[in-house]
Amino acid sequence: MDSLIFGLVTLAILLTLIGLRTPIGVALGVVSVCGLAYVRNWPIALSILRETPFAFAASWDLTAIPMFLLMGAIANQTGISSALFRAARLWFSALPGGLAVAANMASAGFAAACGSSLASAAAMGRLAIPEMLRTGYDKGLATGVIASAGTLSALIPPSILLVLYGVFAEVSISRLLIAGVIPGLLTGAAYVVMILVRCRLNPTLAPKLDDADLATLKRDRMSSLKETWPLGVLILGIIGGLYGGIVTPTEAGAVGAALALAIALVQRRMTTRRFIEALKETMSVTAQIFFVGMGAVMYTRLLSLTGVSSMLVDMVGGWAGDPLMVVIALSIVFLILGMFLDPLGIMLITMPVFLPMMKALDLDLIWFGIIVVKYIEIGMITPPMGMNVFVVKSVVGDEVPMWTIFRGVGWFLMCEVVVMTLLIAFPSITLFLPELMQ
Repeated sequence: MDSLIFGLVTLAILLTLIGLRTPIGVALGVVSVCGLAYVRNWPIALSILRETPFAFAASWDLTAIPMFLLMGAIANQTGISSALFRAARLWFSALPGGLAVAANMASAGFAAACGSSLASAAAMGRLAIPEMLRTGYDKGLATGVIASAGTLSALIPPSILLVLYGVFAEVSISRLLIAGVIPGLLTGAAYVVMILVRCRLNPTLAPKLDDADLATLKRDRMSSLKETWPLGVLILGIIGGLYGGIVTPTEAGAVGAALALAIALVQRRMTTRRFIEALKETMSVTAQIFFVGMGAVMYTRLLSLTGVSSMLVDMVGGWAGDPLMVVIALSIVFLILGMFLDPLGIMLITMPVFLPMMKALDLDLIWFGIIVVKYIEIGMITPPMGMNVFVVKSVVGDEVPMWTIFRGVGWFLMCEVVVMTLLIAFPSITLFLPELMQ
Protein backbone atom coordinates (compact mmCIF):
# COMPACT_ATOMS: atom_id res chain seq x y z
CA MET A 1 0.00 0.00 0.00
CA ASP A 2 1.22 3.49 -0.84
CA SER A 3 2.50 5.27 2.31
CA LEU A 4 0.27 8.31 1.74
CA ILE A 5 -2.84 6.18 1.41
CA PHE A 6 -1.77 4.24 4.48
CA GLY A 7 -1.45 7.49 6.44
CA LEU A 8 -5.03 8.43 5.56
CA VAL A 9 -6.18 4.92 6.49
CA THR A 10 -4.57 5.28 9.95
CA LEU A 11 -6.50 8.53 10.43
CA ALA A 12 -9.76 6.75 9.60
CA ILE A 13 -8.88 3.88 11.96
CA LEU A 14 -8.03 6.36 14.72
CA LEU A 15 -11.38 8.17 14.43
CA THR A 16 -13.19 4.81 14.33
CA LEU A 17 -11.51 3.63 17.52
CA ILE A 18 -12.34 6.88 19.28
CA GLY A 19 -15.93 6.59 18.03
CA LEU A 20 -16.04 3.14 19.65
CA ARG A 21 -15.13 4.81 22.97
CA THR A 22 -11.55 3.56 23.04
CA PRO A 23 -9.54 5.87 25.34
CA ILE A 24 -7.87 8.49 23.16
CA GLY A 25 -4.39 7.83 24.53
CA VAL A 26 -4.73 4.11 23.84
CA ALA A 27 -6.11 4.70 20.34
CA LEU A 28 -3.28 7.08 19.46
CA GLY A 29 -0.64 4.76 20.86
CA VAL A 30 -1.89 1.58 19.17
CA VAL A 31 -2.38 3.22 15.77
CA SER A 32 0.99 4.99 15.97
CA VAL A 33 3.05 1.95 16.99
CA CYS A 34 1.41 -0.38 14.47
CA GLY A 35 1.63 2.28 11.75
CA LEU A 36 5.31 2.97 12.42
CA ALA A 37 6.02 -0.75 12.33
CA TYR A 38 4.31 -0.98 8.93
CA VAL A 39 6.04 2.08 7.46
CA ARG A 40 9.47 1.24 8.91
CA ASN A 41 9.82 -1.86 11.10
CA TRP A 42 9.05 -3.13 14.59
CA PRO A 43 12.45 -2.27 16.15
CA ILE A 44 12.03 1.39 15.11
CA ALA A 45 8.40 1.45 16.30
CA LEU A 46 9.33 -0.01 19.68
CA SER A 47 12.29 2.35 19.95
CA ILE A 48 9.98 5.36 19.46
CA LEU A 49 7.52 3.86 21.95
CA ARG A 50 10.34 3.55 24.49
CA GLU A 51 11.79 7.04 23.97
CA THR A 52 8.66 9.17 23.55
CA PRO A 53 7.29 9.02 27.13
CA PHE A 54 10.53 10.33 28.63
CA ALA A 55 11.12 12.93 25.89
CA PHE A 56 7.55 14.24 26.24
CA ALA A 57 7.37 14.23 30.05
CA ALA A 58 10.82 15.84 30.29
CA SER A 59 9.65 18.94 28.38
CA TRP A 60 10.29 21.90 30.66
CA ASP A 61 7.31 23.87 29.36
CA LEU A 62 4.90 21.06 30.25
CA THR A 63 5.77 21.30 33.93
CA ALA A 64 3.43 24.29 34.04
CA ILE A 65 0.48 21.91 33.62
CA PRO A 66 0.66 20.05 36.96
CA MET A 67 1.41 23.33 38.73
CA PHE A 68 -1.65 25.06 37.27
CA LEU A 69 -3.74 21.97 38.01
CA LEU A 70 -2.53 21.91 41.62
CA MET A 71 -3.37 25.59 42.01
CA GLY A 72 -6.89 24.99 40.72
CA ALA A 73 -7.37 21.92 42.91
CA ILE A 74 -6.28 23.80 46.04
CA ALA A 75 -8.53 26.76 45.14
CA ASN A 76 -11.48 24.45 44.63
CA GLN A 77 -10.85 22.49 47.83
CA THR A 78 -10.51 25.60 50.01
CA GLY A 79 -13.62 27.54 48.98
CA ILE A 80 -12.42 30.29 46.65
CA SER A 81 -15.26 29.43 44.25
CA SER A 82 -17.92 29.79 46.95
CA ALA A 83 -16.52 33.17 48.08
CA LEU A 84 -16.56 34.46 44.51
CA PHE A 85 -20.16 33.41 43.91
CA ARG A 86 -21.29 34.86 47.22
CA ALA A 87 -19.76 38.24 46.37
CA ALA A 88 -21.07 38.20 42.80
CA ARG A 89 -24.56 37.31 44.03
CA LEU A 90 -24.60 40.28 46.40
CA TRP A 91 -23.41 42.74 43.74
CA PHE A 92 -25.42 41.62 40.70
CA SER A 93 -28.65 40.18 42.07
CA ALA A 94 -30.54 43.47 41.56
CA LEU A 95 -30.04 43.24 37.77
CA PRO A 96 -32.44 41.38 35.46
CA GLY A 97 -31.30 37.77 35.69
CA GLY A 98 -28.95 38.85 38.45
CA LEU A 99 -28.15 35.39 39.78
CA ALA A 100 -27.31 34.16 36.28
CA VAL A 101 -25.10 37.21 35.77
CA ALA A 102 -23.47 36.53 39.14
CA ALA A 103 -22.81 32.90 38.20
CA ASN A 104 -21.24 34.03 34.92
CA MET A 105 -19.03 36.63 36.61
CA ALA A 106 -17.99 34.22 39.36
CA SER A 107 -17.08 31.61 36.73
CA ALA A 108 -14.92 34.18 34.92
CA GLY A 109 -13.17 34.99 38.19
CA PHE A 110 -12.71 31.35 39.12
CA ALA A 111 -11.20 30.74 35.66
CA ALA A 112 -8.21 32.82 36.78
CA ALA A 113 -7.65 30.39 39.64
CA CYS A 114 -8.62 27.13 37.99
CA GLY A 115 -7.60 26.47 34.38
CA SER A 116 -10.11 23.63 33.90
CA SER A 117 -13.53 24.12 32.31
CA LEU A 118 -14.90 20.91 33.79
CA ALA A 119 -13.76 21.81 37.31
CA SER A 120 -15.25 25.30 36.96
CA ALA A 121 -18.60 23.96 35.75
CA ALA A 122 -18.73 21.40 38.56
CA ALA A 123 -17.78 23.87 41.30
CA MET A 124 -20.09 26.66 40.19
CA GLY A 125 -22.88 24.22 39.37
CA ARG A 126 -23.01 22.98 42.94
CA LEU A 127 -23.10 26.55 44.27
CA ALA A 128 -25.26 28.50 41.82
CA ILE A 129 -27.81 26.13 40.25
CA PRO A 130 -29.63 25.24 43.52
CA GLU A 131 -29.83 28.94 44.38
CA MET A 132 -31.28 29.86 40.97
CA LEU A 133 -33.78 26.99 40.95
CA ARG A 134 -34.87 27.82 44.50
CA THR A 135 -35.71 31.40 43.49
CA GLY A 136 -37.72 30.29 40.42
CA TYR A 137 -35.24 30.80 37.59
CA ASP A 138 -35.90 29.09 34.27
CA LYS A 139 -34.17 25.70 34.38
CA GLY A 140 -32.62 26.15 30.95
CA LEU A 141 -31.12 29.52 31.91
CA ALA A 142 -29.89 28.30 35.29
CA THR A 143 -28.08 25.26 33.89
CA GLY A 144 -27.09 26.78 30.55
CA VAL A 145 -25.18 29.67 32.10
CA ILE A 146 -23.13 27.32 34.29
CA ALA A 147 -22.23 24.95 31.44
CA SER A 148 -21.32 27.85 29.14
CA ALA A 149 -19.49 30.09 31.62
CA GLY A 150 -17.39 27.13 32.71
CA THR A 151 -15.70 27.20 29.30
CA LEU A 152 -14.12 30.57 30.13
CA SER A 153 -11.44 28.60 31.99
CA ALA A 154 -10.18 27.40 28.60
CA LEU A 155 -9.16 30.96 27.70
CA ILE A 156 -8.55 33.08 30.78
CA PRO A 157 -5.07 32.30 32.18
CA PRO A 158 -4.06 29.83 33.40
CA SER A 159 -5.26 27.61 30.54
CA ILE A 160 -4.05 24.03 30.21
CA LEU A 161 -5.12 23.89 26.56
CA LEU A 162 -3.11 27.00 25.68
CA VAL A 163 -0.02 25.55 27.34
CA LEU A 164 -0.38 22.35 25.31
CA TYR A 165 -0.93 24.31 22.10
CA GLY A 166 2.15 26.42 22.80
CA VAL A 167 4.29 23.29 23.21
CA PHE A 168 3.08 21.72 19.96
CA ALA A 169 3.14 24.97 17.94
CA GLU A 170 6.50 26.02 19.42
CA VAL A 171 5.31 29.55 20.18
CA SER A 172 5.65 31.70 23.29
CA ILE A 173 3.37 30.28 25.97
CA SER A 174 3.53 33.58 27.89
CA ARG A 175 2.16 35.47 24.89
CA LEU A 176 -0.47 32.78 24.33
CA LEU A 177 -1.75 32.99 27.90
CA ILE A 178 -1.90 36.78 27.79
CA ALA A 179 -3.63 36.61 24.38
CA GLY A 180 -6.50 34.68 25.96
CA VAL A 181 -7.42 37.48 28.37
CA ILE A 182 -9.40 39.79 26.05
CA PRO A 183 -11.21 37.00 24.12
CA GLY A 184 -12.14 35.41 27.46
CA LEU A 185 -13.48 38.67 28.88
CA LEU A 186 -15.24 39.43 25.59
CA THR A 187 -17.00 36.06 25.74
CA GLY A 188 -18.07 36.65 29.35
CA ALA A 189 -19.34 40.14 28.45
CA ALA A 190 -21.37 38.76 25.53
CA TYR A 191 -22.98 36.26 27.89
CA VAL A 192 -23.89 39.02 30.34
CA VAL A 193 -25.48 41.19 27.63
CA MET A 194 -27.52 38.25 26.37
CA ILE A 195 -28.76 37.38 29.88
CA LEU A 196 -29.73 41.00 30.62
CA VAL A 197 -31.59 41.40 27.33
CA ARG A 198 -33.44 38.08 27.61
CA CYS A 199 -34.48 38.66 31.22
CA ARG A 200 -35.53 42.25 30.48
CA LEU A 201 -37.74 41.11 27.61
CA ASN A 202 -39.06 38.06 29.47
CA PRO A 203 -39.04 38.67 33.25
CA THR A 204 -40.52 35.22 33.93
CA LEU A 205 -37.11 33.71 33.17
CA ALA A 206 -35.66 35.24 36.35
CA PRO A 207 -38.02 36.50 39.08
CA LYS A 208 -36.95 39.74 40.74
CA LEU A 209 -35.98 39.86 44.38
CA ASP A 210 -38.31 41.67 46.77
CA ASP A 211 -37.32 44.95 48.43
CA ALA A 212 -36.39 43.31 51.74
CA ASP A 213 -33.97 40.92 50.07
CA LEU A 214 -32.43 43.75 48.04
CA ALA A 215 -31.88 45.81 51.17
CA THR A 216 -30.11 42.89 52.83
CA LEU A 217 -27.91 42.35 49.78
CA LYS A 218 -26.87 46.00 49.61
CA ARG A 219 -25.94 45.99 53.29
CA ASP A 220 -23.60 43.01 52.90
CA ARG A 221 -21.94 43.95 49.60
CA MET A 222 -18.80 45.59 50.90
CA SER A 223 -18.11 42.89 53.47
CA SER A 224 -18.36 40.21 50.77
CA LEU A 225 -15.41 41.72 48.90
CA LYS A 226 -13.13 40.93 51.82
CA GLU A 227 -13.51 37.24 51.06
CA THR A 228 -12.38 37.61 47.42
CA TRP A 229 -8.87 38.95 48.07
CA PRO A 230 -7.27 35.55 47.30
CA LEU A 231 -8.35 35.91 43.66
CA GLY A 232 -6.62 39.26 43.38
CA VAL A 233 -3.42 37.78 44.77
CA LEU A 234 -3.52 34.88 42.30
CA ILE A 235 -4.24 37.17 39.33
CA LEU A 236 -1.38 39.47 40.33
CA GLY A 237 0.95 36.53 40.76
CA ILE A 238 0.10 34.83 37.46
CA ILE A 239 -1.14 37.37 34.90
CA GLY A 240 0.84 40.25 36.38
CA GLY A 241 4.00 38.15 36.51
CA LEU A 242 3.59 36.92 32.92
CA TYR A 243 2.69 40.32 31.48
CA GLY A 244 5.54 42.03 33.29
CA GLY A 245 8.03 39.40 32.16
CA ILE A 246 8.89 38.63 35.78
CA VAL A 247 8.11 34.91 35.54
CA THR A 248 8.00 32.30 32.80
CA PRO A 249 4.81 30.21 32.33
CA THR A 250 6.40 27.34 34.28
CA GLU A 251 7.42 29.67 37.09
CA ALA A 252 3.96 31.26 37.01
CA GLY A 253 2.40 27.84 37.59
CA ALA A 254 4.68 27.19 40.56
CA VAL A 255 4.02 30.69 41.94
CA GLY A 256 0.27 30.20 41.55
CA ALA A 257 0.31 26.83 43.32
CA ALA A 258 2.47 28.21 46.14
CA LEU A 259 0.23 31.28 46.52
CA ALA A 260 -2.93 29.15 46.58
CA LEU A 261 -1.43 26.94 49.28
CA ALA A 262 -0.20 29.94 51.30
CA ILE A 263 -3.62 31.62 51.08
CA ALA A 264 -5.36 28.42 52.20
CA LEU A 265 -3.01 28.15 55.19
CA VAL A 266 -3.48 31.81 56.14
CA GLN A 267 -7.27 31.38 55.97
CA ARG A 268 -6.94 28.12 57.94
CA ARG A 269 -8.95 26.27 55.30
CA MET A 270 -6.30 23.74 54.35
CA THR A 271 -6.48 20.41 56.12
CA THR A 272 -4.44 17.27 55.55
CA ARG A 273 -7.43 15.57 53.92
CA ARG A 274 -8.06 18.48 51.54
CA PHE A 275 -4.40 18.69 50.59
CA ILE A 276 -4.27 14.97 49.83
CA GLU A 277 -7.44 15.27 47.72
CA ALA A 278 -5.90 18.19 45.81
CA LEU A 279 -2.76 16.13 45.14
CA LYS A 280 -4.79 13.12 43.99
CA GLU A 281 -6.83 15.27 41.61
CA THR A 282 -3.69 16.91 40.22
CA MET A 283 -1.87 13.62 39.64
CA SER A 284 -4.90 11.97 38.03
CA VAL A 285 -5.57 14.75 35.53
CA THR A 286 -1.86 15.27 34.78
CA ALA A 287 -1.45 11.56 34.01
CA GLN A 288 -4.44 11.65 31.63
CA ILE A 289 -3.09 14.69 29.77
CA PHE A 290 0.43 13.31 29.47
CA PHE A 291 -0.76 9.87 28.34
CA VAL A 292 -2.76 11.39 25.48
CA GLY A 293 0.07 13.79 24.69
CA MET A 294 2.59 10.98 24.29
CA GLY A 295 0.29 9.22 21.85
CA ALA A 296 -0.15 12.44 19.90
CA VAL A 297 3.62 12.91 19.58
CA MET A 298 4.02 9.41 18.14
CA TYR A 299 1.12 9.96 15.75
CA THR A 300 2.74 13.21 14.56
CA ARG A 301 5.82 11.21 13.55
CA LEU A 302 3.68 8.68 11.71
CA LEU A 303 1.90 11.41 9.72
CA SER A 304 5.25 12.94 8.77
CA LEU A 305 6.67 9.61 7.62
CA THR A 306 3.60 8.76 5.52
CA GLY A 307 3.54 12.21 3.87
CA VAL A 308 0.06 13.22 5.07
CA SER A 309 1.34 16.49 6.59
CA SER A 310 3.13 17.42 3.35
CA MET A 311 0.05 16.54 1.29
CA LEU A 312 -2.13 18.85 3.37
CA VAL A 313 0.39 21.67 3.03
CA ASP A 314 0.39 21.21 -0.76
CA MET A 315 -3.41 21.11 -0.85
CA VAL A 316 -3.72 24.36 1.04
CA GLY A 317 -1.22 26.04 -1.28
CA GLY A 318 -3.98 26.79 -3.78
CA TRP A 319 -5.90 28.68 -1.07
CA ALA A 320 -2.94 30.77 -0.01
CA GLY A 321 -4.54 33.86 -1.51
CA ASP A 322 -7.58 33.51 0.73
CA PRO A 323 -6.59 32.38 4.24
CA LEU A 324 -10.11 33.20 5.42
CA MET A 325 -11.46 30.23 3.46
CA VAL A 326 -8.93 27.97 5.18
CA VAL A 327 -9.93 29.27 8.60
CA ILE A 328 -13.63 28.78 7.82
CA ALA A 329 -12.98 25.23 6.59
CA LEU A 330 -11.00 24.41 9.73
CA SER A 331 -13.76 25.99 11.83
CA ILE A 332 -16.25 23.51 10.39
CA VAL A 333 -13.88 20.63 11.18
CA PHE A 334 -13.44 21.77 14.79
CA LEU A 335 -17.19 22.21 15.29
CA ILE A 336 -17.88 18.70 13.99
CA LEU A 337 -15.12 17.13 16.11
CA GLY A 338 -16.35 19.08 19.14
CA MET A 339 -19.67 17.26 18.94
CA PHE A 340 -18.02 13.89 19.55
CA LEU A 341 -14.54 14.24 21.10
CA ASP A 342 -13.21 15.62 24.36
CA PRO A 343 -11.19 18.90 24.30
CA LEU A 344 -7.80 17.32 24.89
CA GLY A 345 -8.38 14.77 22.15
CA ILE A 346 -9.39 17.44 19.63
CA MET A 347 -6.30 19.50 20.41
CA LEU A 348 -3.78 16.69 20.18
CA ILE A 349 -5.30 14.94 17.16
CA THR A 350 -5.70 18.05 15.00
CA MET A 351 -2.48 19.93 15.76
CA PRO A 352 -0.17 17.56 13.84
CA VAL A 353 -2.44 17.98 10.81
CA PHE A 354 -3.36 21.68 10.93
CA LEU A 355 -0.22 23.41 12.22
CA PRO A 356 1.79 22.77 9.01
CA MET A 357 -1.09 24.29 7.05
CA MET A 358 -1.12 27.44 9.20
CA LYS A 359 2.64 27.81 8.88
CA ALA A 360 2.39 27.42 5.10
CA LEU A 361 -0.16 30.25 5.00
CA ASP A 362 2.06 32.36 7.28
CA LEU A 363 -0.84 32.99 9.67
CA ASP A 364 -0.11 34.23 13.18
CA LEU A 365 0.08 31.11 15.36
CA ILE A 366 -0.79 33.05 18.54
CA TRP A 367 -4.06 34.21 16.97
CA PHE A 368 -4.72 30.75 15.54
CA GLY A 369 -4.16 29.19 18.98
CA ILE A 370 -6.90 31.35 20.50
CA ILE A 371 -9.24 30.46 17.61
CA VAL A 372 -8.52 26.75 18.14
CA VAL A 373 -9.16 26.92 21.89
CA LYS A 374 -12.34 28.92 21.31
CA TYR A 375 -13.69 26.23 19.00
CA ILE A 376 -12.70 23.52 21.47
CA GLU A 377 -14.49 25.55 24.15
CA ILE A 378 -17.62 25.72 21.97
CA GLY A 379 -17.41 21.95 21.48
CA MET A 380 -17.69 21.51 25.24
CA ILE A 381 -21.28 22.80 25.13
CA THR A 382 -22.30 21.49 21.71
CA PRO A 383 -24.66 18.48 21.47
CA PRO A 384 -24.56 15.55 21.50
CA MET A 385 -21.32 15.22 23.51
CA GLY A 386 -20.88 18.59 25.22
CA MET A 387 -18.79 17.59 28.24
CA ASN A 388 -19.70 20.63 30.32
CA VAL A 389 -23.38 19.82 29.78
CA PHE A 390 -22.81 16.33 31.14
CA VAL A 391 -21.00 17.78 34.16
CA VAL A 392 -23.96 20.06 34.89
CA LYS A 393 -26.35 17.13 34.39
CA SER A 394 -24.42 15.15 37.00
CA VAL A 395 -24.87 18.08 39.42
CA VAL A 396 -28.64 18.52 38.95
CA GLY A 397 -29.50 14.83 38.58
CA ASP A 398 -33.05 14.08 37.46
CA GLU A 399 -34.32 17.53 38.41
CA VAL A 400 -33.48 18.99 34.98
CA PRO A 401 -33.73 16.95 31.74
CA MET A 402 -30.72 16.87 29.41
CA TRP A 403 -32.63 18.51 26.55
CA THR A 404 -33.48 21.44 28.85
CA ILE A 405 -29.79 22.06 29.52
CA PHE A 406 -28.97 21.95 25.81
CA ARG A 407 -31.88 24.34 25.17
CA GLY A 408 -30.42 26.77 27.67
CA VAL A 409 -26.94 26.43 26.17
CA GLY A 410 -28.31 27.28 22.71
CA TRP A 411 -28.59 30.97 23.61
CA PHE A 412 -24.94 31.04 24.64
CA LEU A 413 -23.92 29.36 21.39
CA MET A 414 -25.53 32.32 19.58
CA CYS A 415 -23.22 34.61 21.57
CA GLU A 416 -20.28 32.48 20.47
CA VAL A 417 -21.19 33.10 16.82
CA VAL A 418 -20.86 36.85 17.43
CA VAL A 419 -17.62 36.51 19.40
CA MET A 420 -15.99 34.20 16.84
CA THR A 421 -16.95 36.54 14.00
CA LEU A 422 -15.22 39.40 15.80
CA LEU A 423 -12.09 37.39 16.63
CA ILE A 424 -11.68 36.11 13.06
CA ALA A 425 -12.49 39.45 11.41
CA PHE A 426 -10.32 41.51 13.78
CA PRO A 427 -7.18 39.58 14.86
CA SER A 428 -6.00 42.72 16.67
CA ILE A 429 -8.51 41.94 19.44
CA THR A 430 -6.48 38.83 20.26
CA LEU A 431 -3.02 40.23 19.52
CA PHE A 432 -3.32 43.59 21.28
CA LEU A 433 -1.97 42.49 24.67
CA PRO A 434 0.72 40.10 23.34
CA GLU A 435 2.11 42.84 21.10
CA LEU A 436 2.51 45.11 24.11
CA MET A 437 4.79 42.48 25.67
CA GLN A 438 7.38 42.80 22.89
